[in-house]
Amino acid sequence: MTQQELLNEFSSLPAEAQRQVIDFIAFLRQKYTRIEPPTQSLDVDLINDGFIGIWSERQDLTDSNTWVRGVRKNEWSNSHE
Repeated sequence: MTQQELLNEFSSLPAEAQRQVIDFIAFLRQKYTRIEPPTQSLDVDLINDGFIGIWSERQDLTDSNTWVRGVRKNEWSNSHE
């Protein structure tokens, strides 16, 4: 089907059907929008990142495993089912 034939077919549709075609085209455009690749490199040097180890000096977090396990036990208990 040529573009002119397609336009003729579209023009012959009732107004409501034309709106549906337009909506469908908008849906397809949104669904198939190309995702641009990131322009910035995603390589991160975690060893030298200032965020890593940010809480290493905190004395109240020396036994964080016990605290985390307690929170998980309370939050993930069977009482939430």
